[in-house]
Amino acid sequence: MTTDSFYTSLPKVRSFDSLSAPEAFVPLPPDWHLCCTDIVNSTALIAAGRYKTVNMIGAAVIAAMRNALQGEAFPYIFGGDGAAFAVPPRHRETAQHVLASLRSWTGAEFGVPLRAAMVPLRWIRAEGLDVTIARYAVSDHADFAMFSGGGLAWAESQMKAGAFEVPPDPQAAPPDLSGLSCRWSNTPARNGIILSVVVQPAPGADPRAFARFSSRLLALASELKDNGHPVPATGPKLGFPPAGLALEAQSSRGKTPLILRKLYLLAHSALAGLIFLAKRRAGGFDPEHYLSVLKAHSDFRKFDDGLKMTLDCTADIRDRIRRHLGRAAEAGLVQFGLHEQDAALVTCIVPSPVEDSHVHFVDGAAGGYTQAAANLAAAFGAGKGQA
Repeated sequence: MTTDSFYTSLPKVRSFDSLSAPEAFVPLPPDWHLCCTDIVNSTALIAAGRYKTVNMIGAAVIAAMRNALQGEAFPYIFGGDGAAFAVPPRHRETAQHVLASLRSWTGAEFGVPLRAAMVPLRWIRAEGLDVTIARYAVSDHADFAMFSGGGLAWAESQMKAGAFEVPPDPQAAPPDLSGLSCRWSNTPARNGIILSVVVQPAPGADPRAFARFSSRLLALASELKDNGHPVPATGPKLGFPPAGLALEAQSSRGKTPLILRKLYLLAHSALAGLIFLAKRRAGGFDPEHYLSVLKAHSDFRKFDDGLKMTLDCTADIRDRIRRHLGRAAEAGLVQFGLHEQDAALVTCIVPSPVEDSHVHFVDGAAGGYTQAAANLAAAFGAGKGQA
């Protein structure tokens, strides 16, 4: 494979459990760039009840790049309060433009400051780290990138320190966020708890030992129905007016007055709600098929320089997961953070409602990955190794 065709030529992995093995991952080519974003002080936004806004901005990074690359496959990962992706040399300027535009747009549209950085792979490897990739296929029509090697975590820490910054561009046009949507209501926990799990290998941990640990953690989660998938087969509920309509209007309005965009989306949502309620085809759209694909194409678990999961969890499995993590932390193998809430939220990228290429990002509805990571950081800073 060539540098430019690296990701499109990468074999797709069908078993999520197999991703715990290091050999499932392939190093990015040396001339690629790793891009990452992060909302400044997202914990304050969470405390103010704006986590849907946080997730929307995180997903906007992915939507903007997907549209800029006109649907060409590239590795990306959603992190709750940000996102990361990698590009070959020929897309470096496009990525830089998208990130600069996004930074200006989030500040102007939402009053939310966004960090962004672009890091050459050679800098990461000079630190003795790597960025390795796997391509996990959730169906024949959609897949998600998984990241390993420690390089992404290092790049994010450098970004927060101000290195490799992509400056905002106040003169840039708003990013193209076509397909980005967050109209679904929060999905209540069916087992009592939506558990956000963030696990990272401790510094110097043996990758094989971490792989064995991850396999055992996934086995615990597999005791839950659907491996703990928080989205039911019937999909999330669509309230009226939709919970995220104002956010979607802000994200998709371009230069259209906000009130006109809201009225359009309100009418569109009313029609969509009637179709979902009737459970009958409308033209080429099959609502029941769409909801089944929505569940299949939801990223409720991922490898992101560690393991992240959003689980619909019982109290018993929660306690067993916590004990398993605690033992591994005491052994110096992992660092982890947990966060509990009573619902999950879904943010969507839907290029076309009649095609099966749509993907959906799942997080806890009250802090999710961001709060779990904050708990990890607080525990690590206190020298406890757990949260």
